[in-house]
Amino acid sequence: MANTRKRYSAGFKFKVALEAAKGQKTANELASEFGVHPNQISRWKQELLEEGAEVFVRKGSRKREEEIQSELYEQIGRLKMELEWLKKKAAKYG
Repeated sequence: MANTRKRYSAGFKFKVALEAAKGQKTANELASEFGVHPNQISRWKQELLEEGAEVFVRKGSRKREEEIQSELYEQIGRLKMELEWLKKKAAKYG
């Protein structure tokens, strides 16, 4: 009999990690309350504390990153087309 892994939503993970970060209950208390292993709660709490600053990154900088990414994809497309054209032309001489 194969065990299937439990999958938790991001909202659930955030809720549990936030409760753990508050420090009002122990990890064992939270584990019994939410039905999650205490080690998993500790990992989620650590992720929240390490990556929580990403929430407050200015939206303008995210938008700029998306613009740069789309620009790079356009360049890749152009370069691929040029490469195919050059291969086609070089095949005549080789």
